[in-house]
Amino acid sequence: MLGDSTGYEINKLFEDGLFSHFLDASYGSIYPALTRLTEQGMLTCTAEAQDGRPDKKVYSLTDRGKEALREALMSPVSPDKHRSEFIFASIFAAMLPGQRVTELVDAQLANCREDLARIEDALASDIDCSSKRFVLGYGQVVMKASIEYLEKHRQDIEAAASPETAPDGAGIPA
Repeated sequence: MLGDSTGYEINKLFEDGLFSHFLDASYGSIYPALTRLTEQGMLTCTAEAQDGRPDKKVYSLTDRGKEALREALMSPVSPDKHRSEFIFASIFAAMLPGQRVTELVDAQLANCREDLARIEDALASDIDCSSKRFVLGYGQVVMKASIEYLEKHRQDIEAAASPETAPDGAGIPA
């Protein structure tokens, strides 16, 4: 629906593009899906010649594919799942020295600020689609709230840290 794309371009949308904060996909799932959807008549594939390299395969959504996407979007959506290595590590803050917990919080703040800057750059560009503006605005609010929470409450998680590493698991919540 976003235009003709190669598998590489689709992967980039999941790695650091429009879909990077919402869904996970890799070449290992994208290319088999492209093959299956082409076989089912939901995509067409055009080979474009490249100098000194194999042909580039460009995929286009067919009318049948557009209808299948509409039907899929009409299905109930699952509740959001927040997957975060930072949150996981924070659960075990009592096992970590204070310096490590501080490093984790600093890194998370830096990541949130980078995400916020990317979102705000995108919002500053000429967005001709109200749904994209909505999604970016939603992301902006989430990132601002995350930054505010981390800045305001970092002392709580830092206080949970062990003065020394506790390899025996002491202080880990059950």
